[in-house]
Amino acid sequence: MKAYSDDLREKVAAACQRPGQRQHAVAAQFGVRLSFVAKLLRRQRTSGTVAAKPWNGGPARCLDAAAQAQLVAWVGQQPDIPLAELRALLAAQNGLRVCVSTVWQVLAAHDLRRKKKPCMRPHATRPAS
Repeated sequence: MKAYSDDLREKVAAACQRPGQRQHAVAAQFGVRLSFVAKLLRRQRTSGTVAAKPWNGGPARCLDAAAQAQLVAWVGQQPDIPLAELRALLAAQNGLRVCVSTVWQVLAAHDLRRKKKPCMRPHATRPAS
């Protein structure tokens, strides 16, 4: 989800400064939530700016680069190994307890597909007459 533009933030803050203006009326006028208006005004009081906070990059990865490389190596040795087995190997060898979706995300980030066999229809042959 993207942050609201600085232009909208400034307009909302300016509208709240008008005498007799209530937060819920400003929220309805600009089509934003009341909680956004309250947080915006709190941010303006504490930091003096209405600009959005810079993005911090999101949560840190659960697996470091060494563990990710180890996963990629295991899949290289045995391409059809199930994700649950990869998860169990990580827990047994490194003591790392992660969920199956984390293993899947690491493999997807390294462009490793998990399809074991290509999908092919059986060929129907007709006897020659």
